[in-house]
Amino acid sequence: MIISTMDKDGFVHNSCKGIIEIQDSGRVYLMDVYRGRTLENLARDPRVSITAVDEHKFRGYCLKGRAKALPKDSLNDEIIRAWEDKITSRLTRRLLKNIHEEKGRGHHPEILLPKPEYMIQVEVEEIVDLSPHAIGSL
Repeated sequence: MIISTMDKDGFVHNSCKGIIEIQDSGRVYLMDVYRGRTLENLARDPRVSITAVDEHKFRGYCLKGRAKALPKDSLNDEIIRAWEDKITSRLTRRLLKNIHEEKGRGHHPEILLPKPEYMIQVEVEEIVDLSPHAIGSL
C-alpha cells in the first residue's frame, strides 16, 4: 500500500506503509516504521491519498482524506499486537517460500524493522475506484 503526501517543495512524496486497521467509520490506521519524510509532510499538509492495487484481480482503490500522526503513547496494546502479528505473518510467509525453494531474499528484513513510534490515522473523505471501467466487474 502506498501513501502520498506533499513535500515542502510541492512535489508528491510516495512511501510504503503497513495497514493495521480499516474501520467502518471511514478511518484507516497505518504504521510508519521508516520515520522518513511522511511525518514532516503531514505536519505541514494533512491531505493524503492511499493507493492499493491487486494486479491479479485487476482492480484497485485510491482513498483520499486527511491524516494525523498519533504518538506511540496513545497507541493501545491491541494496535501494537496487530502490528507485531503482521510482521510475524510476513516472516512466516517468507520462510515458507524459502523452504519451498522459491526465489526470494536470503535474509528477512522484517525482523530488523523498529517498533512503531507513531501511527497515522486517516479520515477517508473520498474513495476512487481504479478498476478499468471497460472491463466491468470480473
